[in-house]
Amino acid sequence: MGNPKAFLTIHRQEAGYRPIHDRIHDFGEVEQTLNTNDRRTQASRCMDCGVPFCHWACPLGNKPPEWNDALYKGDYELAYRLLNSTNDFPEFTGRVCPALCEKACVLNLIEHEPTTNREDEAAITEMAFQENYVRTERPERNGRRVCVVGAGPAGLVAANRLNLMGYAVTVFDRNEAPGGLLRYGIPNFKLNKAVIDRRMEVLCAEGIEFRCGVDVDVNKLPEGYDAYVIATGTPEARDLKVPGRELKGVHFALEMLAQQNRVLAGTEFKKDELVNARGKDVLVIGGGDTGSDCIGTAHRQGCRSVTQIEIMPMPPAGPDDPQNPWPAFPRTLKTTSSHEEGCTRRWNINTLEFLGKDGRLTGVKVQEIEWRPNPEGGRPLMAPAGKPEVIKADMALLAMGFLKPTLPAVADNVVFAGDALNGASLVVRAMASGRDAAMKVNELLKAKR
Repeated sequence: MGNPKAFLTIHRQEAGYRPIHDRIHDFGEVEQTLNTNDRRTQASRCMDCGVPFCHWACPLGNKPPEWNDALYKGDYELAYRLLNSTNDFPEFTGRVCPALCEKACVLNLIEHEPTTNREDEAAITEMAFQENYVRTERPERNGRRVCVVGAGPAGLVAANRLNLMGYAVTVFDRNEAPGGLLRYGIPNFKLNKAVIDRRMEVLCAEGIEFRCGVDVDVNKLPEGYDAYVIATGTPEARDLKVPGRELKGVHFALEMLAQQNRVLAGTEFKKDELVNARGKDVLVIGGGDTGSDCIGTAHRQGCRSVTQIEIMPMPPAGPDDPQNPWPAFPRTLKTTSSHEEGCTRRWNINTLEFLGKDGRLTGVKVQEIEWRPNPEGGRPLMAPAGKPEVIKADMALLAMGFLKPTLPAVADNVVFAGDALNGASLVVRAMASGRDAAMKVNELLKAKR
C-alpha cells in the first residue's frame, strides 16, 4: 500500500464519456481514459483492506489491492501479471463489467466513492498490450485433445486455460468469428471489436484452433476428442406473444444488435433485410442492459425518438439499496451512456398488443400496472392500474432476456459452462464458469490416466 492516506485526500475521478453531440454520430467507444498520472493517482486510493470485499464480490476472485498498488507504483508489468493471474481477458471486463468489486469496496460503503477498479483494469491491460507485456506461450502438449463448443466468454476462457495446461484445444462456433455475445451482442460503442481480434491473435498464436461457421449439435459431438466443453450460451430470447407480434417492425433485440455489428464488420444486407431505426419512433421493451444497448444503437442509426418500457417497478434511486445492502450489488436505478443520449423511460408498463396498418407496426397498446402481494406467497400479482394507451412506434425491440436452455443428457466427459449452464448472466460470471469447466476437464482427464 504505497499511499496509506490517499483515500482521505483524493476523490474518485472517472474518465467519463465522450460528449453526446460527438459520440452519437459514430460507433466508436464512448468511454474516455485518464492520463497516466491521474490513473496512478486513482489507484492510490485503494486501502488494501484487511478483508478485501472487492475480492469477495468478484466472480473471478480478482485482487484489486495487489494490482492497484503495482499500478500506483508505476509497475504496469507486475500489475498486469497480477490481474491476468485471475482474469484471462481483463480487456473485456475492463469495458463491460458492472464492477461488482466497486460496489463491495469499503470506500463505497463509507463515501460512495469506490476505487476505480474497472477503469484501472482496462488501463493496465491497454498498457500491457502497448508495451508487449502480453506474451505468447506455447505450452508442451500432453497428448490429449479437448473440444470446446461455443466461442463466447465462457468457451474462450475454458479454451485458454486448457490450452495452457497442455491440451490440444479446438473451438467450434456457429458464427463467422469468435466472441459470442461479446462480438454479436455488445455494441461497438461499448466494446470495439478490434479488442477481441487482438486477443484472438494471441490465442491462435498459442495453438488454439478455431473452426467458425460450424453449427455443432450437442447431441452429436465431433469424434476424436478426449473431453468436451459446451458453452453455447442462451440462444433463445424471451418472446412476447401478444396480438400483432407478426407485424413487420417487431424484432428481437439481438436481430438489431448483431446485424449492426456485422454491418460495421463489412457484411452487406439487402435493404429489406435491414433492421434499422433511421427516421423511426422506436419502442424498447425491457429495462436491462440489452435494452440500453438498443437505445444507443437506435440513436446512432438516426431514429426519431426512443421510449423504453419495463414491466417491473422503478428501482430506488440509490445509492443505497435497503433490500440488498452493502457489500452485495445494489439493485438501484441505472442510467447508462445510452440513456443520457435521450430516452423516455417508463416502469410498471405491460404490453397488450402490437398495432399496425398494411402489415407494418404503427403503435403498441400498453397499460400501466401495479404489483400486489400474493396472498399465497411467492411472486407478486400484476393488476391493472390505468387505462390502456397507445405508444406510437414504427419499430419495437424485444429486450426481455433469454430463456435458460434445457441441458441434454451427455457422457461423463462433457462439461457445461457459462450461460448454457447457469442461464443468462454477466460476462464476468461466464468467464468464471469457463475457468471452472477447464478445471473439471483437467481433473476428469487426469483421473483417467
